[in-house]
Amino acid sequence: MHRRLATALTASTLALVTVAGAASAAEAAPADKPQVLASWTQTSASSHNAWVAARANRSAWTAYAFDWSTDYCSSSPDNPFGFPFSTSCARHDFGYRNYKALGTFSANKSRLDSAFHEDLKRVCAAYSGATKSACTSTAWTYYQAVRAFG
Repeated sequence: MHRRLATALTASTLALVTVAGAASAAEAAPADKPQVLASWTQTSASSHNAWVAARANRSAWTAYAFDWSTDYCSSSPDNPFGFPFSTSCARHDFGYRNYKALGTFSANKSRLDSAFHEDLKRVCAAYSGATKSACTSTAWTYYQAVRAFG
């Protein structure tokens, strides 16, 4: 009888530890939110691509409570002269909104604006000649606007 009781208590304790451990792991996941956010807001193409993949699978990131909302390029055209800047603007909004929510916007604004400019230049890299020049000039204008008014 004592042996069955001890076995039952051991099993119950292990189950409780397993459940508590799983809860702790789930609660600990968002502790790396600043690192995840930083990895998605760098100037590199790999950072951009990782953010695009995460955005396409937002449900996997629910525990992080990221703000995915966007107004794209605000009051500026999302696709000026046919250049598809909307994804770049959405990633820029993502960085701004989430760093503001963490209270670390000021320390990251310059990098976010630089990442935006790099994203726009990657869009422009798909063009050549005068079209590329026009795109690059438009990208520069958008970048200067966010630096000054963003």
